[in-house]
Amino acid sequence: MHLIDEARGLAIVLMVIYHTFYDLVVLWGVSIPVFSTPLVQGLVVFFAGLFIFISGTACCFSRSNWKRGAICLGLGMGLTLVTWLFLPESFIRFGILHLLGCCMLLYPLLEPLLRRIPPWAGIPACLLLWALACRIPEGYCLSLELPRALYQTHWLFWLGFPGNGFFSADYFPMLPWLFCFLAGAFFGRSVQEGRMPPWIRKPHCPPLAFIGRHTMIIYLLHQPIVYSILWIAFR
Repeated sequence: MHLIDEARGLAIVLMVIYHTFYDLVVLWGVSIPVFSTPLVQGLVVFFAGLFIFISGTACCFSRSNWKRGAICLGLGMGLTLVTWLFLPESFIRFGILHLLGCCMLLYPLLEPLLRRIPPWAGIPACLLLWALACRIPEGYCLSLELPRALYQTHWLFWLGFPGNGFFSADYFPMLPWLFCFLAGAFFGRSVQEGRMPPWIRKPHCPPLAFIGRHTMIIYLLHQPIVYSILWIAFR
C-alpha cells in the first residue's frame, strides 16, 4: 500500500524535524518564537494523529497484532528506562510507542465487535469521540469540567488523567488517542475490502515509502543522533 507507506514516511520526517526544534528550544534554550505558535502546535497534533491513524490501519494487515503490540510496548518501556537514566529532562513516561503498543494489544480483543460496525459509520464515530475526548488530559470533556478525583491519583496517567506534577516529554494517553487508532483500523478495513481507489496501491514517492516502511528504527534512533549532533555543535 504505497500511499499509506508514503503518508507514514512524511509523518515520521516531520516528527524528526519537530523533535529537533524541541531539543533546540527546551534543552539548549534557543529562541524560536514560531515553535510555540498555535499553527505549529496544531500541525504537530495533526501529523502525530496521522501516524497513529496509519498504525491502526496496519492492524488489518498484520500477521500478529499481539506480537506487534508486545514489541512496541517493550520498546516504549525501554525508552522510558533510557530517558530516566540518561535524559531526565526529557523523561518519557507514556509516549507514542506506549500508546501504539497498548492499542495493538487491545485491538484483537475489540476486533469481533469492530467487525460488526461498517467502516462508513466507524470512522466518523471514532473521530467524533476523539474530538469529545481530546481535552480529557486537561481536565475537560468539551467545556465540561471532569471530577478532580480522577486527576488526584498517580496511576491513571496512561488513560488520560495525569496527576499533579505529572511530566512526560512525549505524552499520548489512551484517551483520546485510542479513537484515532480505531478510526485508522476502520479505514484499513475499507482498504482491505477493496473499497479504496486503485491509485492508493501505486508508488508516488518511493523515498518516502521507504522511510515509511522503517519508521520504528527511525523513531528509536533519531533522538540520540539529533541530540549528539546538537551537543557537538553547542559544546
